[in-house]
Amino acid sequence: MAGHSKWANIQHRKGRQDAVRAKLFSKLSKEITVAAKMGDPDPDKNPRLRLAVKEAKSQSVPKDVIERAIKKSQAGEGDDYEEIRYEGYGPNGVAVIVEAMTDNRNRTASSVRSTFTKNGGNLGETGSVGFMFERKGEVSYPASVGDADTVMMAAIEAGAEDVESSEDGHIVWCADTDLNEVATALETDLGESESTKLVWKPTTTTEMDLEGMQKLMKLVEALEDDDDVQRVTTNFEATDEVMEQL
Repeated sequence: MAGHSKWANIQHRKGRQDAVRAKLFSKLSKEITVAAKMGDPDPDKNPRLRLAVKEAKSQSVPKDVIERAIKKSQAGEGDDYEEIRYEGYGPNGVAVIVEAMTDNRNRTASSVRSTFTKNGGNLGETGSVGFMFERKGEVSYPASVGDADTVMMAAIEAGAEDVESSEDGHIVWCADTDLNEVATALETDLGESESTKLVWKPTTTTEMDLEGMQKLMKLVEALEDDDDVQRVTTNFEATDEVMEQL
């Protein structure tokens, strides 16, 4: 009986992972379609599309899915999407930024507000937490590409602003407007990155305990489960002990 229960649990987790993966593919495809619609359908001539395709590839989105998303833009799909940013507070006053892409502003606003309320947070006005973040370009590399000095030298040559290196890997930061150029230069020196994207980088953080983190993760997962939500960013800070318990 225990073995059967264990298998059932594994199936449940696997099913959840597959669902999350399918949703991620859908959101990345939407970004590709909109980026192609707003500019040229050729990634080499459209920096935003190039970054969208690069991020999709880093998440193992199949080539045919990427190509299909670009073709959708030429067929008129993606015309009605608008990008909206929501800002609010989660458990323990942690700042939360929600980036959405929607064809129905009222539906998305209602859903996001409801999700905040149900999970111990509250939706604020635009700008209510944005001042605690900076818009930055982020390029991630595995630790295997080299030591901190090697990556730092490559980053300086590429025109980046800063590098954070640890045993888990390297994160190269740059101005948001320089991301395409910096990523291209880094690729020449270090090879393909694990991830290349625009992010909201916290300038002020909120310390979270285990209970707070558990509540925050529940909020973030609920927000990310919304088909209109592209990404969620928070300014939480937690100790290694808390993260291990999670």
